[in-house]
Amino acid sequence: MKGELLYEGKAKQVFQAENNEDLLVLSYKNDATAFNGKKKASFEGKGKYNNLISGKVFEFLRDRGIRSHYEKGLNDTEQLVRKTSIIPAEVVVRNIAAGSITRRLGIKEKTTFTPPLVELFYKKDELDDPLINDEHALLLTDLNPEELQQIKSMALQINKELQTFFEKINLAIADFKLEFGRDANGDIILSDEISPDTCRLWDLKTGEKMDKDVFREDLGDLITVYDNILQRLGAAI
Repeated sequence: MKGELLYEGKAKQVFQAENNEDLLVLSYKNDATAFNGKKKASFEGKGKYNNLISGKVFEFLRDRGIRSHYEKGLNDTEQLVRKTSIIPAEVVVRNIAAGSITRRLGIKEKTTFTPPLVELFYKKDELDDPLINDEHALLLTDLNPEELQQIKSMALQINKELQTFFEKINLAIADFKLEFGRDANGDIILSDEISPDTCRLWDLKTGEKMDKDVFREDLGDLITVYDNILQRLGAAI
């Protein structure tokens, strides 16, 4: 099923799927990075948790009519996805203040945003993925104004669905990052992953951080936290 290695990133390897040019195999790695790769470590089993959790999220979204590149899970660490050309504008939706926005704007952590905030970041590691505005996005990508509004609207729709999804397992989603890509027909669909690596998740009862901030901030054992999330999902779904 897995052919040539096409690309290796910080968290995943991307392989061409055998016998189908339109499909790829994503293989999740055990590596963890933070601060655009400045902090690095490896955790046995991390790839499995990200793959399985992300698969469950994509399946949930598919059931609610949101198109993504996800086709199916293949095994503990790999999934089959539709090939997309990634748009280099990352979309971050913020429900509660955390992370970079607290430092940039001096907003107190845990401040609630009503309505949620949508931010754009230029996907460029060598520039540390800088914050951009709509005009920058139109200049730096192949998006037109209608498509830019489309991905913002999709991000807000996904936010509503993810809030419901995670509330079922007693987690609040403070913020998360999305990536979109164009499929073979040029249609814009959700891509990449949605996992504790790309979301800030807080326990609704205790406020405990249940995501990659555990690694970023040296708060505890990352694998124990990710295993807890997967177990909650297994019990709820």
